Order: sequence, then C-alpha cells, then structure tokens
Amino acid sequence: MMEASPSTEPPATTDPPPTTEPPSGDVENLPENIKDAKEAGPAFHCDICDAELLFKITQALLPGLATACVDNTTGGVFRSPGSVAADIRKELVEYLTQRTETYVAESVVQEGGPEMEVFDNPYDIIAFLIDEFAVSKRNLFSRVSALLLSERREDSIDDFAQQMEINGFWPVDRREAIVQTLLKNVDVKNEYHCNMKFETAEELALHVPTCSFRVMTCENEGCDARFSANKVEKHDSVCPFKIIPCEQKCPAFLIRREMDRHCITVCPMKLVNCPFFSVGCKTGVPSCKIEEHQSQELHYHILYILQGMYKDAPDEVLKERVDQIEEKAGGRLANAKTVRSLTSKVKDVDAKLPPLVIETKKEEETSETEAKPESREVSGTNGNTENAAGTKEVVNSESAPPSSKDSEEAPEATAENSVKGSEVDTKNETNED
Repeated sequence: MMEASPSTEPPATTDPPPTTEPPSGDVENLPENIKDAKEAGPAFHCDICDAELLFKITQALLPGLATACVDNTTGGVFRSPGSVAADIRKELVEYLTQRTETYVAESVVQEGGPEMEVFDNPYDIIAFLIDEFAVSKRNLFSRVSALLLSERREDSIDDFAQQMEINGFWPVDRREAIVQTLLKNVDVKNEYHCNMKFETAEELALHVPTCSFRVMTCENEGCDARFSANKVEKHDSVCPFKIIPCEQKCPAFLIRREMDRHCITVCPMKLVNCPFFSVGCKTGVPSCKIEEHQSQELHYHILYILQGMYKDAPDEVLKERVDQIEEKAGGRLANAKTVRSLTSKVKDVDAKLPPLVIETKKEEETSETEAKPESREVSGTNGNTENAAGTKEVVNSESAPPSSKDSEEAPEATAENSVKGSEVDTKNETNED
C-alpha cells in the first residue's frame, strides 16, 4: 500500500465571520507591568487613588473605546466594531500610557502655544487624550460622513458600549487598574493619589487602613456613594440622603433632598402673608404664629382700617381714634380674624363715637396769609394801570401810595392842565363877545 505524499499546499484559512459582539477573555497589557519592569529593586507603592475621580475616568474608557471602534469600521462590509475591539483596546492602553507619561512635560514646553490645549484636572487630561485617540482611528468614510450620520453614529456608539458592558469585555476592575497608573502619571501635585512608598509589604499593609485616599462608603441609608477618606466631610455636607434638622427651625428632621419641598409646603415655620396684607400689613409671618401675630398687632390692624376710612386724616388723629375704639369695644375685636369681620366691627364701634374732628384751621390761616401779599400787589398794579389810562375810578388808593416816578411827573401834568384851562377860558370869552 502506497503512502500518501505530503501536500505542499498551505492549509486553507477561514476568516472569522463579522460580528458586532466584542470578544471575551482577552487580556490586555496592563501599564503597571510595563512600569514595574523599568523600576529596579523591590519597592512597595501605595496604589490608592481618589475614589470619585478614579470611578469617573474608568467610566470614560468604555465610550472612548466604542467611539474608536465604530469610527474605524464605518462603511466596512467585512469588518465590525466587535472584530477590532481587542486590537484597538490594546492600542488605546498603550497610547494613553505613553501620552500621560509625556503630557506634563509637553504642556510645560508648549504652554501658551496654540498647538496644544493645557488642562489642570487629571480627568480633563485623560478625557482629552481618549478623544484624541478616537479621532486618530477614524477611517476615510467616517470622516466624510460624520456630519450626515451624526445621530446614527451616536446611537451606534451607545449600543456598542452597552454590549461591551453586558458581555464583560472590559471589566471594571481591569479598567481601574489602568486608570490608577494613568492618574499617577498626570497628577504631578499628588492631589488625587497617594505617593507613599514602603520597604516591606508589612509596612504597606499597616498604611492602607489609615491612608487618606482609602475608599469609604457613605453610611447614610439610601446613598451608595464611594469617596476617599479625605472627602468625608465634603460629601457629608452635600449628601442628599443625610438626615438633618429643618432649615426653618421647625421640630422636623428629614433627608436633605426633601428639604426644599418641606419648607415650601408643609413646614409650620414657612413664611406667609398676614391676613391683613390687603389693608396694609406687609409683615411676613410663620404660618404657625398667625394668631399670635394678629393679637399682638391688633392695634395696627385697626389703624390700617381707619386709614382706609379716613384717607385725609393725619396719623396722630387716627391713633387717638384707635385708642377710643379699643376702649369702647373692650375685647370684642380680638375675635375678628379676617379683614371683613374686623372692618365691620370697627365701623360699628366708630359710629357710636363722636364724629371724628379733623383740625385744618392752621392750614387755612396759612393759606390766607400767603394769598394777601399777592392781592395787594395785584391791586397796586391795577391802580397804576387805571391811573395811566386816565380813568376817574381809584382802586385801593390808600393802600397803594404813588411812587417817586409818579410824583416827578405830577407837576408837569398840573402845568399842562392849567395851560389847557386858560386856553378854554379864553375861547369862552371870545365866544361871548
């Protein structure tokens, strides 16, 4: 029996079918391993970072990866976001690791230049680098159709990010391990991570329970917030589930997020308008102290009503009238809790009292005194006018003595009259002859 000769043709290969599902079980190179290889000697570092910032950056990685995958395969027939997710994830981790190691130095050199935008917060820095990487992975078709397919593109990115989250393609703990290194690279001021180092593992273990960046969980019922130990007071001051006393000093205790609704609806100390607001009382009164306010301010409420009844009367006169009404009514007015009822009772009592006298004599005398000089001046003017016109009637002659000008003109007028008189006499004598 003859042996089959070995075939020289290469074995056939089949391409994996395109799929939108991301691969599972891939392990990417962690940046810690790269960094540890560079360090010499066993050194134990505290890897604890600010919990809130760590979680925020961790949540930004998955949408960034989804954006890069979708834009890189847009318009492709045989490629899908899931088929390139593993490779692009590896490239993303390497890119972020290298860029964060040099970002601070680059920002110092290029500070003030137009080529590079400089950020201070670590989240802003890493988010900027994630977007920068995603833009670099766009293919030609996605660049051209970005404006036409913007809504569809966003939907595709959200759907693919949700698929990766559900399938556990990039677990949270692995992303947190990567973000810890990225955060340390850009946090040069050590504001968001612990930079302490120890010679032995025992020393590190003793440090962790007291580290100011250790993760804490809110103890208020209903709140699942996680934060660093050095942010306990900050979170406690704004935690929506913390039970606190009423801000308006009522006896109630309630959670902070319900405080506003309580203060404007059911709180007995909420400020309301006085029932006599329409007649003039503008005092804001706690709702539980309305009756106390009405009894204490009854005198002024009666005064407001009288001001509406006697609009021209001065306040001093009305205040005396209020005393008379209160004395006459006794305690009957205290039971009137509305404007209508108190007004009715005040009018009844006021009708039984003597009529209100408003003294205005002084004002009349003052007005007459001010009017007299004007009449004199007018009379004098009229007298001068009439004399100038040559009329025989004299107005207020005694009260308007002639002026110096008139006295100078008087002799000339007398001479003229005498001449005219002599002429008339001469004419009369001629006529008689």
